[in-house]
Amino acid sequence: MSIATSTVEAPAPPASGVQPAPSTAWVTLIAGAIGLLASVTLTVEKIRLLTDAAYVPSCNLNPVLSCGPVMATPQASVLGFPNPLMGIVAFTVVVVTGVLAVAKVPLPRWYWTALAVGTLAGAGFVHWLIFQSLYRIGALCPYCMVVWAATMLLLVAFAALASQPGRIHKSLQLLQQWRWTLIALWFIGLFLLVFIRFQDYWLTLV
Repeated sequence: MSIATSTVEAPAPPASGVQPAPSTAWVTLIAGAIGLLASVTLTVEKIRLLTDAAYVPSCNLNPVLSCGPVMATPQASVLGFPNPLMGIVAFTVVVVTGVLAVAKVPLPRWYWTALAVGTLAGAGFVHWLIFQSLYRIGALCPYCMVVWAATMLLLVAFAALASQPGRIHKSLQLLQQWRWTLIALWFIGLFLLVFIRFQDYWLTLV
């Protein structure tokens, strides 16, 4: 006589999420909030400019730092509607993510990967806008520059969260280790490009 034994399968453990460090969580929330505020402000300024041709945007500071000439160009509405509307949608997602991160809610790695990929696309768009502003339009939108900075900070944060330790190439590990130094060099490089491009105007202020 044999006694049949049955084995009960243990439930599969829930998929582990990624919980960013507090500093990264706050960077996500603050950069997202700043980017969202800048995008909303740009949208409001664009609406006011469309309804009143004589309206002077609040970000028209001088001949170089001036939103008005930038918002009047085709580059400001690449998809047929004002670019800041895309920023409102994107940064709203980032702000919600930042709130969850600050609240220490783990999110799956694929979510951070999707954010990193989306932010990388946004960074590519930002660099196209930088080129257009410097060498085609000949003016800089202060609020747009805030969005540029927020996007690059978020790219660094999301890329670090999306990468799996031990599964990335050594060269990428090196980039990850020096990511904040690289982003600092990016800001310095952008500052130099702006200074060189408009040096004739800056020198008149001395």
